[in-house]
Amino acid sequence: MSSPEASDGAGQVPGPEDRHFGIQKIYVKDMSFEAPHSPEIFTTEWRPDVDLNLSTETAPLAPDVYNVVLAVTVTVKVGERTAFLAEVHLAGIFNIAGFEEQERGRMVGSYCPNLLFPYAREVVSDLVVRGGFPQLLLAPVNFDALYEQHLRKQATAQEPPASPQ
Repeated sequence: MSSPEASDGAGQVPGPEDRHFGIQKIYVKDMSFEAPHSPEIFTTEWRPDVDLNLSTETAPLAPDVYNVVLAVTVTVKVGERTAFLAEVHLAGIFNIAGFEEQERGRMVGSYCPNLLFPYAREVVSDLVVRGGFPQLLLAPVNFDALYEQHLRKQATAQEPPASPQ
């Protein structure tokens, strides 16, 4: 017997055929580029150290509609000096309907960022080249593994501390 909350209003539980995923829009929410040591940095030997930071933020916009923002921050240093800092917040509006909470969490936490990353990667590359630096192609990211790591951190944070014996 199904609960009224899980039914579609006609007394039936939604099945896999009732699931829907769609992309409404992909857009650049914010971007910035800084080259604090230019033009001097262009005269140094180019042996960059690249630091990549990623984060995501999700917000419901309407029933079954979610805004997912992928923040990509790339800091490149040559020695101790920052050559450039590129930051891109690339977002998407997604229709996600008919999925259970756990599946929906995986979609907004892994699947959607996976779809957004190639666009963010392109914007970062374009910013870097327009800043006068050699092209930077970010390596692919395993968002499934990052999402699993996030779930483990959440589970660990929710565990009560062990009582002393």
